[in-house]
Amino acid sequence: MIVSLPEAIRGYFRAVDDDDTDALVACFADDAEVADEGNVRRGPDEIRAWREKTRSAYGYTAEVLGAEVEDDSYIVATRLTGSFPGSPVEVPYRFTLRSGLIGRLDIDP
Repeated sequence: MIVSLPEAIRGYFRAVDDDDTDALVACFADDAEVADEGNVRRGPDEIRAWREKTRSAYGYTAEVLGAEVEDDSYIVATRLTGSFPGSPVEVPYRFTLRSGLIGRLDIDP
């Protein structure tokens, strides 16, 4: 079932589009986790460092293709386009929210 996204997730993708790291980090809870490329980053400082690294390495854009709810998570189908092998690629993002903010983000290519 296709669903509309909560503000924290919409804000995350707006921040990617706007290239606004501060706004992106603000979408996450203070003790949030991001799992990407085999690593888990915890808290705002590590999430900021992850965003800066992926932004500079890949210069990517993220297009939301659709979303659904699965258990307590939002699965967002996303097309990533950037300077990496195989671009563009469709990747599911799994967002788990806590108190209206992103508590965990799993990016699984």
